Amino acid sequence: MDKEWMHHSRHSEAYLNGVDISNMVYRLQVQGHNGKMQMPPPRSSLNDTNERRKAEMTTCHLQKLKNLKMEQSRPDCCGGAAAVLNLQPNSSISVAYHPLFGPHDDLILLELDEKLLPDVLHHRVSFRGQPDEDAVLCTRSKTYAVKFVGTSNSVFLIPPSDPSGLHENEQDGDKVKRDNKAASSVIKVAPGSMELVEVAPRLDKLKMLLSENPYKFDEVFEMDELNEMVDCNMSLYRWDDLIDKVQASDDELRAALKSLSAVEIDGYWRLVDEDYMDGLLKMLLHNSVLNEWSLDALHEDEVVGVLQSDGFPCKIASHCLQVYGSEAEGSLGGRVWRLDERRVCIHFARGILQGGKMKMESFMGEWARKAPEGMQVNFDMLEGEVLTEKLGIQTWVYSFSVSSLPSSPAERFSLLFQERPKWEWKDLQPYIRDLRVPGLTSDGLLLKYTRRTQPTLDADPVFSAR
Repeated sequence: MDKEWMHHSRHSEAYLNGVDISNMVYRLQVQGHNGKMQMPPPRSSLNDTNERRKAEMTTCHLQKLKNLKMEQSRPDCCGGAAAVLNLQPNSSISVAYHPLFGPHDDLILLELDEKLLPDVLHHRVSFRGQPDEDAVLCTRSKTYAVKFVGTSNSVFLIPPSDPSGLHENEQDGDKVKRDNKAASSVIKVAPGSMELVEVAPRLDKLKMLLSENPYKFDEVFEMDELNEMVDCNMSLYRWDDLIDKVQASDDELRAALKSLSAVEIDGYWRLVDEDYMDGLLKMLLHNSVLNEWSLDALHEDEVVGVLQSDGFPCKIASHCLQVYGSEAEGSLGGRVWRLDERRVCIHFARGILQGGKMKMESFMGEWARKAPEGMQVNFDMLEGEVLTEKLGIQTWVYSFSVSSLPSSPAERFSLLFQERPKWEWKDLQPYIRDLRVPGLTSDGLLLKYTRRTQPTLDADPVFSAR
């Protein structure tokens, strides 16, 4: 006999959504049943350390279970699930079918392991997804796929406590006394349960949503104009909107927003147009020359003030420092930033290659000229940003950024092998090192999606599509 927790949650538009743990239902698992069931004595090994208990919850809404009046379970209650929970060694109870026994398809079991149970019991989980998506369960920091698993065992659901001992017989109107020997009654036999499997967050949708309406140079709105944009459904998203639409935990979503260099403007999360950021960075560098600012010690208040006088909003000017710099440690009297050489140089390299392929020598020369004074360009900076190819005796370089690739491993490898049928490891590694699949290492990903060949023991391995 295996006694386990479950809980119910509110109905949602998605397959499953949001958890509202307010009532408790208990699970009783017994081998076989036929009408009234006599429970066998619990095994003496029930408390053995080798037998692990699995905590389970169920997502359901019980509005449609008419006439089912469940009392809150109390420690001194002797009926319903409490009778099962309080069952003593070498004793037994009688179990019968509830008068409202049925399929109750809106009652679903969800199996949890012990590490997730506290989050469930303390309302720290939610189901996320749109009606056309398979739901995921999210804790504060992780995302789990929800999958149905059938069982050959009979899993009986018993309400917290039985209703009154008398039930109305609708055929003759007489009150018929229930069989007092049945201490508990079964409301449903569950065919299986939903299991959780940790998965990577589904973040490609986030970039798609934010790319619909990037913040541009001419977008300096008054609040009423911003509200007008929202009323016209012009793709602006608050934090709650993103939580509703993107299948990722809060921590994963925040990390993704930072990775995309998104900024919150008037309560809405936005990407800043690339041309706008280019103009802003160039203006910052221009002012650093005019005002003799050190690129290793940019005082935020001073920089933002000057950029504001040039027509850039305070929020965007501050955002520029965060995108291209890192905060200096130990600074006193306000925030001080140091421009990151690699980020700044990559920005200018991207701009140069917007026009298409270039000969390596021409590209490196123009890149060095456009880089800020004091910054040294190095081709190694461009790992995961560009690819090269040999045409005759010339080496050409072109843009191919990992940031433009999907986060799904299957889709990522498919696009990589469309770009090149064969990859050397030194070229492939920058394009897959950001892939995160719980339970699967980088070697596991390569084994699953690629075929490795190595002509000789000392030769570099080459990877092709499996």
